[in-house]
Amino acid sequence: MQNSHITRRSVLQAGGAAGLAAALGLATSGPAAATDKATAAGTADIVDLGPAVVQFSLMSSLLVGETVYIGSRNLDPVRIIAFHVPTGKIVAETELATGYSIQALAADITGRYLYAGVLQNAGGTQANLYRWDLATPSTKATAIGRIGDRDVRDLSVAPDGHLYAVGGGSSTKPALWEYDPATGQVLSLGIPDTGATLARAVAATNRTVFFGAGSTLGGGGSAGRACLWAYDRATKTYTQVTPPEMLADPSIRELAVLGDKLLVSSAASTQQSKIALLDLGNPTSYTVATSIGKTAKNFTSIGDQVYFANETGLCAYSRATNSVSQLTLNGPSLGEIWGVDALNNTLLATSGYGFVAEINPRTSSMAVTDLGEAGASASAQTVMGIAVGAGFAYVGGNGVIARHSLSSGEVVNLQSQGEAKDAVIVDGVLYTGQYNSQGIWKYSPLSGQPIHQAADFPAAQNRPLDVCWDDVSSLMLVAAQSDTEGGGSFWTYDPATGAKQCFINPVDNRQLLRAVATREGVSYLGAGLPTLDGPGTTRRAAGLFVIDLETRQVVHRGDLSSVCTDFGALQVSRGIVYGVSDTTVFRIDPMTFAVSVVASGINGGWYSGPHITADEDGLLYTLQGPNLVRIDDRQAMQTLRKAN
Repeated sequence: MQNSHITRRSVLQAGGAAGLAAALGLATSGPAAATDKATAAGTADIVDLGPAVVQFSLMSSLLVGETVYIGSRNLDPVRIIAFHVPTGKIVAETELATGYSIQALAADITGRYLYAGVLQNAGGTQANLYRWDLATPSTKATAIGRIGDRDVRDLSVAPDGHLYAVGGGSSTKPALWEYDPATGQVLSLGIPDTGATLARAVAATNRTVFFGAGSTLGGGGSAGRACLWAYDRATKTYTQVTPPEMLADPSIRELAVLGDKLLVSSAASTQQSKIALLDLGNPTSYTVATSIGKTAKNFTSIGDQVYFANETGLCAYSRATNSVSQLTLNGPSLGEIWGVDALNNTLLATSGYGFVAEINPRTSSMAVTDLGEAGASASAQTVMGIAVGAGFAYVGGNGVIARHSLSSGEVVNLQSQGEAKDAVIVDGVLYTGQYNSQGIWKYSPLSGQPIHQAADFPAAQNRPLDVCWDDVSSLMLVAAQSDTEGGGSFWTYDPATGAKQCFINPVDNRQLLRAVATREGVSYLGAGLPTLDGPGTTRRAAGLFVIDLETRQVVHRGDLSSVCTDFGALQVSRGIVYGVSDTTVFRIDPMTFAVSVVASGINGGWYSGPHITADEDGLLYTLQGPNLVRIDDRQAMQTLRKAN
């Protein structure tokens, strides 16, 4: 994240995908050696400002009996909490030994066993499947094995007790996996679709397992689109049963068995999502309806009405009329919804904002219970990005932006749908690039208004990764990546007029846009391929590249592997280029390009790559572990200047 007063922008992305490093406005001294070994150059003052963003963050929810079981997101340790609806209290909690988030929950037909699958930072031999015995909730959930895919995205338990799992995130294509509680073994049932990059949905009966997949992540190029496969448990064969109306969508999003029918939804990109109702005995017999919005998930039913979540709230699907309508609710925004269930003709919606809403679908009335107030143990989330200026530091989490007062230390949580991947502060007003498909959001601390969307952009351009401010044009600039279609887009936004522009695939239709910088009204975009094949992907390790913007020649190439092993970020402050990696804050002399360490072992608690920014006085802000820290490198800066 960047402040509007900083007109010299530096961004570095390393690790094999794309690199953009522009110490804009700084002089260069010509070619230098190809290897820069980091050296110590002074001691910086580091002030701990406390946990960066604290809120119980969640990614899954399931009703079993009268209790909603909720899986955490981006919290350490990962955990499941049990919210008892009649009392409105958290009545149990269990921690899992691996993973950082729980997206998949499923219960067996008896309601005794709750299964959970985790998302992980890396694959390996560790477990990613767990079972919690709800008859003894004080006993910790136990690991039952692992699927070969790194991440577990969905689970389903057949009536006979066999568990089925799907996911992705590994170098291989996603498979269908089976856990047999009688033998305790987890087995692969094969890869149904070699074009899919991620499987997000599974539903099982005693005869058939349905596998829903596509390319919600890693789309574009040769990646496949929505696919639905039926696996015959007796013959161990697959049959393709995707409704033709869904083939153009990126992925199948949700599956649920409803009596003798299978409910199917798609995740859309350039079109609206779809809802289909298939005959379990003959999947080629079906009805399909166009839904509202780009996603449809978390099915439940009351009578003949099916209820589900989209990106703006709750929808109802009428089986009688084969049509979808949006519910108008009397209550707060639900944000991103991770669970929809029905209890006593009341809908239960679990919000990413950290609450459970009880909704009367007939009257649209709503009662909300905050999970923190109900007893959920909140802890520091992993962080998306930070911005500092006008007396505040803003830290983006999931479903929340924490506003830190730099004078009083007060922290206020601002509800914001999705994730603030990056942001800029212009005249004291915060503008964010908001994932997923949320465009640009705006917050003014002096207005008294809540944070809200300032500009929308095509939904397929869903992941705004980098934001900067152009003083010359008075425009906010955004580099966005398209997860489903490949490529990306370059956005401009004028806060004064609200005017906006979107330039899709300014490089090509494969390279993902990941960085933007500006100098004297000229924008510079950084992009790279999603894989290590083909032109445009030249690095396998952290590197520094310095470009003379007048001659557009690379004047320096350096090796940063001693301080940066993966993604990194750069920031210009007080005439010095600073960088941060997962482990280290470092500085780069703008004249000699020598690299020296500011703080080692910083080990920031970032979700998808580290960030560093500076305030009006040149003080640096980043993370140390889960905490926000302020760094004053004045003494080292003076030492470097004297040496030069």
